[in-house]
Amino acid sequence: MKKIILIGPVYPYKGGISHYTGLLYRELIKKYDVVMVSYKMQYPRFLFKKEQKDYTNDRFKIDGTKFMIHTANPFNIWKTGKWIRRQRPDMVLVQWWHPYFAPCYVLLGMAMGRQNLVYLCHNVLPHESFPFAGLLTKAVLKRGKRFIVHANQEKQILEKLLKKPDVAVTPHPTYDAFQMTGIECSRAREKLKLDTEQKVLLFFGFVREYKGLKHLLKAMPDIISKESDVILLIAGDFGDQKEEYTHLIDNLEIGSFVRIEDGYIPDQDVELYFAACDLVVLPYESATQSGIAQIAFGFERPVVVTNTGGLPDVVEHDKTGYVVEPCNPKALAAAVKDFYDRGRREEFESNIKRQADRFSWSRMEERVSAFFEKE
Repeated sequence: MKKIILIGPVYPYKGGISHYTGLLYRELIKKYDVVMVSYKMQYPRFLFKKEQKDYTNDRFKIDGTKFMIHTANPFNIWKTGKWIRRQRPDMVLVQWWHPYFAPCYVLLGMAMGRQNLVYLCHNVLPHESFPFAGLLTKAVLKRGKRFIVHANQEKQILEKLLKKPDVAVTPHPTYDAFQMTGIECSRAREKLKLDTEQKVLLFFGFVREYKGLKHLLKAMPDIISKESDVILLIAGDFGDQKEEYTHLIDNLEIGSFVRIEDGYIPDQDVELYFAACDLVVLPYESATQSGIAQIAFGFERPVVVTNTGGLPDVVEHDKTGYVVEPCNPKALAAAVKDFYDRGRREEFESNIKRQADRFSWSRMEERVSAFFEKE
């Protein structure tokens, strides 16, 4: 049995990449001897001031995880790299998403020596500006032997950084693990104190400028003019930007049609929000891919996405949702109104079910197996 060392965040660390790593481990362990290596310290407090861990739900816990890597301690990193080298793995599979990790991973790679090093790139380059992002990213990824990305656009970015990289593009798998109780829509709405007869739109996740929430808010007056019983549920951490959005809501006079749940949504509560909504909206200005779309598909909820990054690779326009132009409130409003006018929820949900295999975690295992076949 081949041995894989999988490196990345995992429970109790928060966020989509942590969930992703845990689910990937559970798929790979079916076929390989997998050792899960995570961080004893992921981000220093001065860079990430909020709580980085969430112990409220251990559904994504991976027993036996080795929390070894202190990303800011070179002696620890070197020691960890030497330990990995002694394990003599057949593959080292590393999650990559931000150049903060560049010094750590460069040193780790030097200590590991020559390995079958595969980088799974969630974002080749970060969404938001970071000093010397391209140089730092290239310094890390040039050590990789092969790469996995989830969008053709990411492949193109990688090909600009590296000379003829061996890169595979495969769809981002579906997050169906959040279906913990199978709660029905009406009951989820009752728990969230929503009217069971309302039309509910959902914007979910960390609120960042590039995610385009302001365009969705600007679309709301147009939506409300047609659907007077609609409500936009915004569930996610605003950071220090909340005032900017509340001012916009006030200026647009849509306060009674918007509900904000500000803060990180614990894993056990994710199900409530997706079960309660009709349609998930991702009005991103830029993107690579989005775990939010795949959480929505895990609940068989259709989505509205923008034509940016890997989002149109995931959503089949007019079948599993809508693909509209970014930064265009009128286009967002038109999609939402079409969804409700034509009563398309059942149709879209049926199409999502039929495409489930395309986004299965077994596809990721097949991709890794294909790399072994190249050896």
